[in-house]
Amino acid sequence: MKITFFGAAQTVTGSKYLLEVNGFNLLLDCGMHQGKRDIANQLNKKFPFEANKIDAVILSHAHADHCGMLPVLVREGFKGKVYCTAATTDIAKFILEDSANIQEQDALYYNKHLKEGEVKIKPIYTKQDVKKTYGHFEPVSYFRLSNQWTQLASNIRFKFYDAGHILGSAITLLEITENGQKKNLIFTGDLGRHFLPILRDPEFAKENAETLIMEATYGNKIHKPVADLEGELKTIINEAVKNNSKIMVPAFSLGRTQELLYVLHKLLNEKAIPALPIYIDSPLAQKITRVFNTYTSDFDEEFWEDFGEKGEKAFLFNNLIAVSSVKESQSINNKPGPFMVIAGSGMCEGGRILHHLKNNIEDANNVILITGYQGENTLGRKIIEGVSPVKIFGLDYQVRARVIILNELSAHADQKDLLNYVSHVTSLKKVFLVHTEMPQATVFKEVIIQKYPNVKVNIPSFGEVFEI
Repeated sequence: MKITFFGAAQTVTGSKYLLEVNGFNLLLDCGMHQGKRDIANQLNKKFPFEANKIDAVILSHAHADHCGMLPVLVREGFKGKVYCTAATTDIAKFILEDSANIQEQDALYYNKHLKEGEVKIKPIYTKQDVKKTYGHFEPVSYFRLSNQWTQLASNIRFKFYDAGHILGSAITLLEITENGQKKNLIFTGDLGRHFLPILRDPEFAKENAETLIMEATYGNKIHKPVADLEGELKTIINEAVKNNSKIMVPAFSLGRTQELLYVLHKLLNEKAIPALPIYIDSPLAQKITRVFNTYTSDFDEEFWEDFGEKGEKAFLFNNLIAVSSVKESQSINNKPGPFMVIAGSGMCEGGRILHHLKNNIEDANNVILITGYQGENTLGRKIIEGVSPVKIFGLDYQVRARVIILNELSAHADQKDLLNYVSHVTSLKKVFLVHTEMPQATVFKEVIIQKYPNVKVNIPSFGEVFEI
């Protein structure tokens, strides 16, 4: 059995890992590469493997950097099933539709503003390509609910544990029989944190496993406690109201937006913040939030204490304004502060947040509130690193707005959480650190080796192959 790392290898985007077992080809995630446009387009243009030779896909969750290339996989000849939880199935369809829509709109916008000699860009896939993926989804329950394994081949079966990262996210335990021997492999996907609002905490696998493919986004950091977030948000919002500031929040439509709404609603209920207008400028976030409301059984006890037992809807409150049309979105920029606008994309690489930044980033009275990880070469990373000017739609803008970073809501495990997960895997021999950049991975590799000197830790590079 061998595994090849075709994405999220020494980077945090484009997750794709090909597992080959006695002629059966299993793809773990099929993510889109996000980041610098020319590099991303090159990596997303063509797969480094033959799509028609892939027998099945296991999808850990519905973020675009994990599911965003499924339409291309199908277009290039994939005939198999995409196994994931029911919530991931529902959400991935919206994510893929939105991705196609953004690609088409961005291509239109960029091509309209081309300079002489510049080449037109094309969408990686269309909404028609997305629709053709729907029949490939095969929903699978968490093992705690079904108590059943899913058979992929006569010698391969798997079960899902809860990853606690976003709604529907799953840790995959694979049991593979090869040459009469059973081997277990765990793929964490993106691993969540304990004590985050809304979702259940990550589950530990009950089985032994020799191999662990593990994300290490924050392998070199310890997050502040989630409890600190409420106090910081309270200060930021009260100051913004006092100064009539506009707060721009780039946020992933899946996960981060719902967590923010949850905390804001809680602060409003406690009268800790005034009821300033809060715009959700993301039709996608609105659709996904409706999916959240159908999976309340996956929520944790805190949700039931804060909202469920009172019969309140966690993601709906009086001063929340849902924005749908482009015209409505544009009109926000003509409104005086104070207000908050939450829009995608979370790394400022597309979507409506770009227009809000373009119109407001040069005003020192405004605030850019960063609440999630910003990948290398993304506009979001440049903003938090203090780069100025930055390019938005090809034009230079000075970053004069105040940049505030709140990592407390990160849905990714920190170093302590990651090490805790490693400690719960018995019989472990090999660890592959993925979905991480080299500085974070190098630090975490040393942390594991110090505590578990007999475990071999690898930081695979793109296209690297390992026998396991």
